Amino acid sequence: MEKIAGVLSSAALFAGLEPGQVDLIAGCGSNVGFEEGEYLFREGDHADTFFLLRRGAVALELFTPPRGSLTIETLEAGEVVGWSWLFPPYRWHFDARATSLVRATAFDGVCLRTKCDEDPALGYALLSRFAGVMVERLQMTRLRLLDIYGRRG
Repeated sequence: MEKIAGVLSSAALFAGLEPGQVDLIAGCGSNVGFEEGEYLFREGDHADTFFLLRRGAVALELFTPPRGSLTIETLEAGEVVGWSWLFPPYRWHFDARATSLVRATAFDGVCLRTKCDEDPALGYALLSRFAGVMVERLQMTRLRLLDIYGRRG
């Protein structure tokens, strides 16, 4: 758990958390890996995890008929993948695909939601941080869609 706490402490998203909060979050984490091309999750599937990338890159993709998969954003080491674990009905809104070998720490959403219910200060700290991630990702989606569908010709 100490290694996971260290990974959390070094990530910009979690800067400023109390050491006790870092330990609570770390208690819900486990290290995982994905091969290039492997999906971390698929749109519509149950969302019960978020990932803190330690190595590699992950493409967030949106399926758009008839164009197929469209990469909205590519995330790299130090960034988080996934915020749908926070909100019912806990379903992914995008696909997330490893574009290289990925090493990450996965955090169990049920475990974290339980800890947030027990510690509202932790819940507020996580929610306020993930709200910033959501705004950034939605803005990137908007810009990408404008780039693709806003073209004339």
